[in-house]
Amino acid sequence: QARATARVARSDLMPSVSFDPSYVRQRYSPNESPNFGISTATTWQAPLDLSYEIDLWGRVRRGFESARADAQGSLAAFGSVLLTLQADVAQNYFRLRALDAEIAIVAGTIDLRKEQVRLVRSRFKGGIGNELDIARAETELATTEAEAASLAQRRAELEDAIAILAGSNPASFHLTAVVGNWSPPAPEIPAGLPSDLLERRPDVAQSERQLASANARIGVAKAAFFPVLTLTGSGGFLSADVDTLFNWNSRTWSLGPSLSLPVFTGGRNRANLQRSRSAFDESVANYRQQVLVAFGEVEDSLSGIRHLADQSSAQQRAVTHARRAVDLATSRYRSGIVSYTEVVDSSRDALQAERGNAQLAGQRLVADVQLIKALGGGWNISADGDSHRVSQTLKTNGKKNI
Repeated sequence: QARATARVARSDLMPSVSFDPSYVRQRYSPNESPNFGISTATTWQAPLDLSYEIDLWGRVRRGFESARADAQGSLAAFGSVLLTLQADVAQNYFRLRALDAEIAIVAGTIDLRKEQVRLVRSRFKGGIGNELDIARAETELATTEAEAASLAQRRAELEDAIAILAGSNPASFHLTAVVGNWSPPAPEIPAGLPSDLLERRPDVAQSERQLASANARIGVAKAAFFPVLTLTGSGGFLSADVDTLFNWNSRTWSLGPSLSLPVFTGGRNRANLQRSRSAFDESVANYRQQVLVAFGEVEDSLSGIRHLADQSSAQQRAVTHARRAVDLATSRYRSGIVSYTEVVDSSRDALQAERGNAQLAGQRLVADVQLIKALGGGWNISADGDSHRVSQTLKTNGKKNI
């Protein structure tokens, strides 16, 4: 739509030629000229009419520049939507895989809880345990099974969200669960990323193009103070009889310039110029704000990645110690040294630690996706060391397509 609008503006740079044939049957009033009495006349006409504005002050050129910049901004907006869509798909996918890891952990814990229930029951039958330990074991088993059902529901919702983002029917869309430990390494982020990478962000490119469009509209508003020179012409055939319409003697033509100079507009042109300048100032402020937002999002993503890495390292140590605590508590319970309460507490802590570790793995990948999105698509550097400037590509493509 924006490209078509730009083509409409570009058409004003060219002459306008139209073919306007007509047929007129007319009766003249005798009161207009009594000497002629009542009379009628027929007129056949087949002219070509030409109109062309000589763009002395750049009004038409600035209008086209504004429309072209709007089209390029629209292209950048499309790129922004596409980048957001891709990021949403990636983030939901990593969240789903993290849930798969949690579901696998909980499923393994359910098997462990069942084994603990059998252990407690066997001890009770042997006269060692008590019914309180059985109730606690059954409670932990039921609680873990409820958590598994809740995770399955959340996974189904994420799967449906991915299906919608992919343009598929959620009822027929399915992602097979990952079996085993799913913990892919996070991508390595090079040190000293150049700030030029932010020029690739489509929203920054869109703001810059909006700024260029507002600047061009100032030129259009200024041109309204100057005269408009239009060249008009007409040529064709005119006759009272259709049989002689295209005879050489029936030819007719006219050619001449016309000048339109605004004398009094009630302050409209001056107000329009002021409005255009204010709109330009607004675009400058929006562009600066968008650049600040870009820097802020990159800083937030880098900070999140750094702190999540530290948190993940600490969480992994917690998992190791929690598993060790479960083994010790179970062994001490079998020996009758401690009550079943210690087994329950240590098992619960181990489950929370392992689930937290799986969640952190997904959060780290989501944070990487957010950094990639904040940088406008990643941090790849070309062979000559310069970052690929998507904003320039958007401008070039926009001009070519228009």
